[in-house]
Amino acid sequence: MARTTGSHSDITGPRVRAAALQLFARHGYAAVSMRQIAREVGVQAGALYNYTPDKQTLLFELMKTHMEELLEASSVRKSIEPLEALDEFTQLHLNFHAERPDEVFIAYMELRNLGPDNFAIIERMRRRYEDQLEAILRAGVEGKVFQVADTKVATMAVIAMLTGVNTWFREGGRLSLEEVGKIYTDMVRNAVGA
Repeated sequence: MARTTGSHSDITGPRVRAAALQLFARHGYAAVSMRQIAREVGVQAGALYNYTPDKQTLLFELMKTHMEELLEASSVRKSIEPLEALDEFTQLHLNFHAERPDEVFIAYMELRNLGPDNFAIIERMRRRYEDQLEAILRAGVEGKVFQVADTKVATMAVIAMLTGVNTWFREGGRLSLEEVGKIYTDMVRNAVGA
């Protein structure tokens, strides 16, 4: 199939991913066809296969990119004291995810649509991120800074609480993200008995 006039691989590839991201977040992966993605980008449906072998790969690549960026951002934490590290993790999670609402929605709601091999890769990446918080909590428990019965359960509870901000926070609302961050920092501290 011929490319649509004005289509260039260095421009169209990112546009395909951006259109898929927006459509998957708005309508759900299962409801979106390759034809819809092509229409959104302005190329013929067959041209999409120059950029991705199939819709599953497109979903996987969106999730994988999101997790790679999250892992990279979270690896630059500087604090080693458990309480400071927890505050830093809280702020990083809120700020990173607030800038990427579509990616967050897809990362949590579309896991069920990944094939087993792709799911396993994303699940391993998620565990690496969760392990960072669990290590902070474990260090805090060992240092008698935190009081939690089970660090794994506490890890999942804190991440769920932080990720939930994306479902209701809107820029320009009653509170700024910075104000919400301060409130959540206190709530996370309370949740782990700090």
